[in-house]
Amino acid sequence: MDKKLKIGFFIDTFYPMVDGVVTVVDNLATLLSDKCDVTVFTVAPADKTKVDTKEHKYNVVRCKSSKLFFLDYDLPRPGSDKVFLQELNNSDLDLVYFHSPMSLAKYAIKYAKEKNIPIMSHMHSQYKRDFKRATHSKLLTNILMNKIMKVFNESDCAVAVNEWTEELYLKEYGLTCPTRVIYNATNMTPLENIELAKEEINKEYGLSKDEKIFLFVGRINKLKNIAFTIDALKLLNKKYQNFKFLIVGSGKDSESFKKQAKALGIEDKVVFVGRVMDIEKLKKLYARADLFLFPSKYDTDGLVKMEAAAQGTPTVFIDGTGAASSITPDETGFISDDNIEDFADTIFKAITDKALYNKVSKNVTTQVYRTWYQSADEVYKLMLELIGKKNN
Repeated sequence: MDKKLKIGFFIDTFYPMVDGVVTVVDNLATLLSDKCDVTVFTVAPADKTKVDTKEHKYNVVRCKSSKLFFLDYDLPRPGSDKVFLQELNNSDLDLVYFHSPMSLAKYAIKYAKEKNIPIMSHMHSQYKRDFKRATHSKLLTNILMNKIMKVFNESDCAVAVNEWTEELYLKEYGLTCPTRVIYNATNMTPLENIELAKEEINKEYGLSKDEKIFLFVGRINKLKNIAFTIDALKLLNKKYQNFKFLIVGSGKDSESFKKQAKALGIEDKVVFVGRVMDIEKLKKLYARADLFLFPSKYDTDGLVKMEAAAQGTPTVFIDGTGAASSITPDETGFISDDNIEDFADTIFKAITDKALYNKVSKNVTTQVYRTWYQSADEVYKLMLELIGKKNN
């Protein structure tokens, strides 16, 4: 095309809040900014003391919000924000791309229909599970699912993070619009000096060189199945004691997990590192870890498995989950049955079978690790394809 495309991303949460969806949007928007004029339409934190300190290559337009005290998120209120609506109406977009089917997506769709431009969406989450957990009602869950699937089905194309998610939306959720699978990735690059990184982390956290280190990075939330991991490590501790579990991140359930570790008598094995925003330090933590432990049944994929893979660190998953769907057992990761006994046994096998571990560690760097440049290029080509179809 002769002119730069003008693309609008729409997302109901954003920095300073960080989660997997925010990370996807930030990376895609950043790389697409080299070819497109990109604007992210999102929410302003209800708490005015929270400030987005990250520098962005793209424009960010925020709407007013209200605090949801029972969640970590804020509720966007675009309809009551005249300045936001004016910014949207004057944006002259060529395509809208929503990443959550809630408040802002409806404004994206309305705008796209008025301007006769394509609508893209991105399937990140297991909404049915979210609604069931929140409402404890099959009826309310079905009502909410019908509402959001009407939003998704307005798309000219819905992007799935993997085949597992695509199948979930098509077969269980009632998605009827065209789909495309574009895998997630990471902007994390391999460290040049792994051994030096390990030494630095050992020194900072008082770890011995021969200790096996297990890692979790993300929101400290019960949804991530961290309690399951701690229970499994209690079992592992009965036959293998020389390990530490580093939990990196922040969240409302941190105290609960600290109490759990103490009650199980393994509080000396579980280290709560806190939130780490420095990507270079994160790289070093991933590099020091022998295994990344990710038994989440909530995540459709999990960017963290690729971050770990960048440093040659394999991940342990639960069988049948979205995160494990692209993994070949004992080839590109370790997969456990959904019980703490097998999870503990799988960890034990991984750290004691040196030949197996070395094979998987080597494979993750070539078969799991993937950069955002690859994903952004696929997204850009899809955008051109949709715009071309709309103009014909």
